[in-house]
Amino acid sequence: MVNYYQQVFNVSTVLFIGALMLMSPSAIAGKEAFKSGTTIKEYGKIAPVTSSLVIPKGMVFKVAFDMSKAAKPSEVNRSLNTLARFINMHVEADVKPQDIQLAMVVHGSSITDLANDAFYQQVHGKDVSEGNPNKELVQQLINHGVKIYICGQSAAYYGLEHTALLPGVDMALSAMTAHAVLAQEGYSLNPF
Repeated sequence: MVNYYQQVFNVSTVLFIGALMLMSPSAIAGKEAFKSGTTIKEYGKIAPVTSSLVIPKGMVFKVAFDMSKAAKPSEVNRSLNTLARFINMHVEADVKPQDIQLAMVVHGSSITDLANDAFYQQVHGKDVSEGNPNKELVQQLINHGVKIYICGQSAAYYGLEHTALLPGVDMALSAMTAHAVLAQEGYSLNPF
């Protein structure tokens, strides 16, 4: 007759081994699973995922994002990188690039991350001799149809003139105005 402790040990061992067998390699891979996407190159790293949520064929994503925090000087803004991740992961999931329509509304201190090198260096000083690190990513996003709107009220507060914006970035009356117009155009607001 098997004693109580041997039974508990055997059951625990079986459960532990079963749990290990159920773990997928991507679940234990960690950061190493993330790779650059094929659409927005060098940005927006993504990991392969087996999803049970089916993306309907022909679905059009119209999503607005909000950015209010500036990145540290000489770093790419994580919110801009989120747009690259969104595009890369959905293209990898067989969504047509033309069915991904994104917009970013930028306000507060983050507006400097959408300014030309001269304004960026004026704000951040000698620490950013290379200029605005966001400009390459912003250009790729705009080339893929992303709309980027700067809050005109924030721009006025920080002294950012329309002529100092990165190419393709537009000025809105305010961030509130931009979000209202985008909502009327059918964009949903991404909460992240």
